[in-house]
Amino acid sequence: MDTNFKIKALERGQFSGLMGLSDRALEQANARWVVADTKPGYPCRVSLKEAEIGERVLLVPFRYHDVNSPYRASGPIYIRENAEQAELDVNEIPEILTARLLSIRAYNCNHAMVHAETLQGTGLANAVRQQFLNAEVSYIQIHNANPGCFSCSVYRA
Repeated sequence: MDTNFKIKALERGQFSGLMGLSDRALEQANARWVVADTKPGYPCRVSLKEAEIGERVLLVPFRYHDVNSPYRASGPIYIRENAEQAELDVNEIPEILTARLLSIRAYNCNHAMVHAETLQGTGLANAVRQQFLNAEVSYIQIHNANPGCFSCSVYRA
């Protein structure tokens, strides 16, 4: 079975309607601009890169697992103000993942979790390949383990 994989960032267009809103309008959407004061610390889900110190990032609630399943879920994420869309190659893992403690969650075609584990990001490629050996696994979601925030999704290439 092929275990090549492709990591997919969130699409910038999903957030374009929020980027130009006033602070008041953002507040009504439960979102706000913050300024990165540490690096790492503000991982962008569009560029899959860390925000630079002093860079503005949008903190926004996001339904990252928008499915008809008990596993439907949402949580806060950061989007860099001038993020460029990440387009990763097959089997490419961005540094934003290799430098963190991660939680990976494997789901089947019915969006039910079939496996979860916590690991150092340096072991991510092996863990993803291992999960994709299981034909029941349709996709994987990666989370930053300590805060539990969604990072990105992984699919078979």
